[in-house]
Parts: sequence; structure tokens; C-alpha cells
Amino acid sequence: MSHNSGNNQIIIEGVCNDGKKFRPSDWVERISSALASFGPDHKLRYSEHVQPCIINGARCLIVARGLSLNDPEAFSFILQFARKNQLRIQEKHLIKEWGYNFPDDDDNNELIANG
Repeated sequence: MSHNSGNNQIIIEGVCNDGKKFRPSDWVERISSALASFGPDHKLRYSEHVQPCIINGARCLIVARGLSLNDPEAFSFILQFARKNQLRIQEKHLIKEWGYNFPDDDDNNELIANG
């Protein structure tokens, strides 16, 4: 997956809106691994749509637009997880642009921090 921004990805930070680090600290690996598969070499390969990374010392999850198209349930789960745990989401405008609205929220801007 390309790590250039644009309209292709959102980044969920392992930091809550109040600035505290999110626990458990391995949340990124858990989500990434759940959507990963094993290659012919028996090594774990992350999905092209969900990639773990570290940005400015914080564990982050990069979610590509393709996930919203190829696996809408996984995409919804990840966004609901981020929202319920008040994690910072960069590129918040893309969530609605990609056709996703939080089901019980008319205005998700107050729950999603600016990147």
C-alpha cells in the first residue's frame, strides 16, 4: 500500500482525543493481524488495506479506501472501535467521502480529532 496521502487512506492514531496513549498498546497489531493472511512462505502478510506503522512515536493504523469497498464490515468495525475509544483520526473528511456515516451520530466531528 502506498503511504502517500491524498484520498486513499486514513490514519488512526494510538492516542486518545485527550492526548493519552491508548491501551492496550498492541491494538494496532491485533487489528492488523485479524485482517492478515499467511503467504506461501508461511509468513504473516498484512492486508494491503490495513497497515500498522509508527508516526511520531505513536502506534498508528493506516486504513486504505479499498477496505471500505472490499470489506465494509471490517471497515465499519475499525471506525467504530476508533470512535468508541476516542482515538484520533486523521483525514476525517474522507470517512464521509468514502460513504460511511456513524449510525448513531449526526455529527461525528466532535468525536474525531483533527490530524
